[in-house]
This record gives sequence, structure tokens and C-alpha cells, in this order.
Amino acid sequence: MTLSTRVIAVQQLQPGDTVGYGSSFTADAPLRIGVVACGYADGYPRHCTTGTPVLVEGVRTRLVGRVSMDMIAVDLSPVPQAGFGSEVTMWGKAANGAVLPVDEVAAAAGTLSYELMCALALRVPVAVGD
Repeated sequence: MTLSTRVIAVQQLQPGDTVGYGSSFTADAPLRIGVVACGYADGYPRHCTTGTPVLVEGVRTRLVGRVSMDMIAVDLSPVPQAGFGSEVTMWGKAANGAVLPVDEVAAAAGTLSYELMCALALRVPVAVGD
């Protein structure tokens, strides 16, 4: 199973800027982040914190801040070409063939991959294919 979405906004943080509920992440240097259309209302685990892996355009990076209802923020530093509309793979296989195992995301959330796959909300589009 692959859970993927897109970057819906890009923000430039300055040192001291914060991200996430309760300002759970503070930038210690300039940082470009992508706002991603996925959150706990979609079934993405809200217990994931800064450092949880994601793929942006098939390049491994990390979540920053807390998961909100409909969005998360990701570090775009490893993917300077990423911008509005860039593919984000929450788990599974990216378009370029890179893979982020669901087990890694589950471990970051302190749960099992089966729970993540079963928790997807009805509003998440599902496609059958390879």
C-alpha cells in the first residue's frame, strides 16, 4: 500500500520560527518547509513527531512539528527542487521507485503497520494497481 499526497504550500522559516501545535518544532537555522495535505483526519498517525520519515519526490526527508487534522509540515532541505504540487509519499512506493516502508512510519508512531493501513479514513482516495 502507498499513501501519497502533494505539497500544497511552501514556507521559509527563520531561526526561532516554530511549527506545529504547541510550537513543538523550532527552527535553529533557515529552513524551507512544505505544507502537505495529509493529517490525522486522513488516518495518518497523530503520534508521529519531528523526524518521522517521508519521501518528497522520492527523496527521504522528515516531518517537522506535530501532525494536525489536515496537514503536516516536511523539511524540504534535501529536495531543493520541490515546491507546490510535489509528490509526497507518506509510506509506500514513490513515482521514482524509492520506497518508504510502512513499518518505519509505524515505529515512529509507536504502533504496528497493520494499524496504520486499517486507520485510513473514507475520504482518502484508494486506487488499485501496482
